[in-house]
Amino acid sequence: MKKKIAVFAGDGIGQEIVPQAIRVLDAIGVRCGHGFDCEYAQVGGAAIDSTGMPLPQESLELAKKSDAVLLGAVGGPKWEGLEYERRPERALLGLREQLGLFANLRPAKIYSALIDASTLKPEVIDGIDVLVVRELTGGIYFGKPKGIEETATGHKGINTEVYTTEEIIRISEVAFKAAQKRRGLVTSIDKANVLESSELWRRVITDVHKDYPDVELRHMYVDNCAMQLIRNPKQFDVLVTTNLFGDILSDEAAMLTGSIGMLPSASVGSTVGMYEPIHGSAPDIAGKNMANPIGTIASVAMMLNHSFDLSKEAELIEQAIQSTLDQGFRTKDIESDGTTLLGTKEMGDKIIQVLESL
Repeated sequence: MKKKIAVFAGDGIGQEIVPQAIRVLDAIGVRCGHGFDCEYAQVGGAAIDSTGMPLPQESLELAKKSDAVLLGAVGGPKWEGLEYERRPERALLGLREQLGLFANLRPAKIYSALIDASTLKPEVIDGIDVLVVRELTGGIYFGKPKGIEETATGHKGINTEVYTTEEIIRISEVAFKAAQKRRGLVTSIDKANVLESSELWRRVITDVHKDYPDVELRHMYVDNCAMQLIRNPKQFDVLVTTNLFGDILSDEAAMLTGSIGMLPSASVGSTVGMYEPIHGSAPDIAGKNMANPIGTIASVAMMLNHSFDLSKEAELIEQAIQSTLDQGFRTKDIESDGTTLLGTKEMGDKIIQVLESL
């Protein structure tokens, strides 16, 4: 197999974690006889510094003509004073919109070796395996009207939460199909008691559910879900929700596992999928060889699985991550007594070493 991958390291620790993920990708390619042609370009703050725009046209064109996109992280305090349309985060929104990536898949699964790294009691989190399916191209992030308007007494900020029947149908189908391959339970998260957009969301998902009789559907308000994820996360299998709610709840679910640096994500919906860790650019530790590359390496595993249908190769990477953790190797964010502290590159070295020995 020969595949072309657009690689956007982005900002901050993205410059350190992405190279480790590419090294793992190359190692699995050598082992299993696949070729991965990686072409690099800039997005986010790095692109702003060199071109003035967060998503240069050449970067977007590269993404469109590739088989998949691997992204590190974007943003940082350096660019916070820019006008909204020129901020680094606009690169993410632009890629999602232009590539038709309407579904974000964020798994939150506990590694047995990291149970003590979570702030929750072991009996609460042991065995959790949650998949958050977040709608990615609709909702309040894209709805219009939007902006900041001048008023007689100051200014008014406007954002609009909008969802159409079509948008809700397609994201709910992703959730139901995912549940069919898991434990057969979808929990739809909304705020239907106060939001008309959520009322439509609940109505449409309930109707789509009729086509998936083998899957159980539950509904839950977002504030209750935020509480239940901490109180009893093992009650959930697949969570499906809106862009805004999914953004918040998936980060909360990530921390159940001990560190936001551990978890990958996949953005899918069209022919080109985009894969990235769910954490940010962490400028406070950038350049210090401290960042955890596992979320990015696991994102490569998701790429192999979802975009290239290489499930065995993806499983090998997951096994290498698990075995490395079982042997007690840790980056700073998941370090505990009795473990061996590694830097970013050294963690990449160890995972590759384990991968080659499997």
